[in-house]
Amino acid sequence: MGLIKAFTGALGGTTADQWREYFYCDSLSADTLVAKGQKRVSGRSSNRKGEENIISNGSVIAVNEGQCMIIVEQGKVTELCAEAGEFLYDSSTEPSIFYGGLGKGILDSFKTIGKRFTFGGDTAKDQRVYFFNTKEIMGNKYGTPNPVPFRVVDRNVGLDVDIAIRCHGEYSYKITDPILFYTNVCGNVAGVYDRSEIDGQLKSELMTALQPAFAKISDMGIRYSALPGHTVEMAEALNEVLSEKWSKMRGISVFSIGINSVTASEEDEKMIKELQRNAAYRNPTMAAATLVGAQAQAMQDAAKNTGGAGAFMGFAGMNMANAAGGMNARDLYAMGAAQPASAPAASVQDSWKCACGTVNTGRFCSGCGKPQPAPEGVWKCECGAENTGRYCSECGKPKPEAKTGWTCSCGAVNKGKFCSECGKPKPKGAPLYRCDKCGWEPKDPAHPPKFCPECGDVFDDEDVKN
Repeated sequence: MGLIKAFTGALGGTTADQWREYFYCDSLSADTLVAKGQKRVSGRSSNRKGEENIISNGSVIAVNEGQCMIIVEQGKVTELCAEAGEFLYDSSTEPSIFYGGLGKGILDSFKTIGKRFTFGGDTAKDQRVYFFNTKEIMGNKYGTPNPVPFRVVDRNVGLDVDIAIRCHGEYSYKITDPILFYTNVCGNVAGVYDRSEIDGQLKSELMTALQPAFAKISDMGIRYSALPGHTVEMAEALNEVLSEKWSKMRGISVFSIGINSVTASEEDEKMIKELQRNAAYRNPTMAAATLVGAQAQAMQDAAKNTGGAGAFMGFAGMNMANAAGGMNARDLYAMGAAQPASAPAASVQDSWKCACGTVNTGRFCSGCGKPQPAPEGVWKCECGAENTGRYCSECGKPKPEAKTGWTCSCGAVNKGKFCSECGKPKPKGAPLYRCDKCGWEPKDPAHPPKFCPECGDVFDDEDVKN
């Protein structure tokens, strides 16, 4: 009786699973990240006895915009489709007499019956369809319960200090790798996988990543008060910090981030303003203008004193303060006028374009890693230091002078008509060349290339050395 029941179950189950199925997914809400596909069975359908987790060969799966579909067979992802439209599953291991030819379908169906018979009539197979929400998941609020360190750099006044800031806003993320998300996060879910199951962990990790992300933003020269205007850079910095956990392990990326407000403590704000104000007094002209303003205000306050003695004491005190200070406005203005006009300080946010086409703000290219090319007039010493003056700032060696004259075959550089080492006369005939930009000389000085291989300068009459 057991064998008969097993054969009957195998035959009936295989026959019921011959129908081609149509799988679809209802509209995924903003809270649903993953949902199991549904098999459409209407009142007019005869496909009512097939197994729930069996997908017959030739079945059709509808994929909507903003969705990605995967097929899992025996626990392994076998198919993926992220293009909207109709997906035809023609590589299923479950045969159908209605797809792929009647003869082949019947033969494969008998093989399936035999296999199911060995399992007591059961399918011994599991095939599922999952749909992933690849739209932007918005409305994820965040806020710093405790102050986060932020480095404030103002090279105009030589300011480099760490402060504590608080910020809050919203961020959005997207599922960029559904296979990673299925493998490491949601797994073989029975129904739906909601964002509420992972949002708490994501928010905690985002808060942890804010500090190194703020450090990267600070290195770019962006002040904390200007963060709301640099949300793109903020999202890139967060993705860079979270790439190991989110992108490479879960298949999630931060899509955008909104910053509602960024505030520092009153003590830090007061300290920054005071340091910037005091740094401005390093300019004697600024200090003189401030002193003149203070003196004018003191004179006005003293004049308002209706008592004669009070006014006299006010002016006397002001004169004593000027004498005790050891400096007056006239001396400060003279010091300012005597100072040479300094070139404007380079902005931290000045950008440069690398040969690979990447625009950068740091010293090294973010695209290929090449260092920023030295500006014109900078020379490199033997010790490796780059300098602009006549002497090296590290070892004190003088700037090497460009060789002038003509080079003899023995290697000596000469200016006269004869070599000072071997006595050979200066060669005649074709002109000899040396690059007037970097000093490079060709092996055959009489026949130089069109361009210098060291600096790219064109060889012309200015490069003739004899």
